[in-house]
Amino acid sequence: MAPIPALEHVSNPLVTSAQLLTLKSLENDDGISTWFAHFQLTSAAGILLRLSQEVTAHAIILLQRFLVSSSTNDRRSFSLKNFSAAAIYLGAKVSATPVSPRSVINVYTYLTSKASPLRFVNPAGPSTNVEPKSYFVSEGTYERERQRLFVCESMILVGLSFDTRVALPYTLALTYMQALGVFTTNMSLRVLEHLNAGLVSPQLLHLTHQPNALAVGAIYLAARETGVKLVERNWWEVFDVDREDLGFLVLSYGSMANFAQAEMEKWKNGLLPLD
Repeated sequence: MAPIPALEHVSNPLVTSAQLLTLKSLENDDGISTWFAHFQLTSAAGILLRLSQEVTAHAIILLQRFLVSSSTNDRRSFSLKNFSAAAIYLGAKVSATPVSPRSVINVYTYLTSKASPLRFVNPAGPSTNVEPKSYFVSEGTYERERQRLFVCESMILVGLSFDTRVALPYTLALTYMQALGVFTTNMSLRVLEHLNAGLVSPQLLHLTHQPNALAVGAIYLAARETGVKLVERNWWEVFDVDREDLGFLVLSYGSMANFAQAEMEKWKNGLLPLD
């Protein structure tokens, strides 16, 4: 018989009510739009660095934990771009696919340049005549950015009490679908899409709900969207998820498309501060 995994491998520390109230009071300062954009920046960096989705998700959650637990002064000591870079560097470092500081700095310089495909950087799209030298990193710039990267990495580690463990819902979701007998390609793709969207949700779903609940919520919504019939009884209770949490997660996942569209409309009116 396979050993039962330790609790810390299937669960995460969740934010407290006090932290959520503090976060709500600070939204006018930092802006949920800015946070949303930088979570996307972290995701784009993971893609260009050829990191797996699990490593990128790990980095985004580390960044979210730091932003929620840190003070306003700590967050403002460097730009969110710097903390995003440090999170992706740290997430990769504790994985089987570490990346070099130079690679991280080169990618972030490109993603925040006029050649960037990110809409919150270039609302009208990347320029077609951008010279590569505009996102070339000189040795002097590299040394300065490398020092910022290491300082921000240290701040994240201290802010998280050096606890970088993150339990992700991806494997649980696929296992649950197999247990329910609904594992199909279309269904699994929709589930993974919802879990990935949850990483950039303004509700910070990965900080407020355990991986089993995130997985069940994604399965429930994906089944409705793809027309897959699930068992009639309260099957989610088998996976230790109550109806209230399930309803909240389904609404949160389902609202992400409208939220993202609204954010894109805001980006058309001006650039977000990245430095």
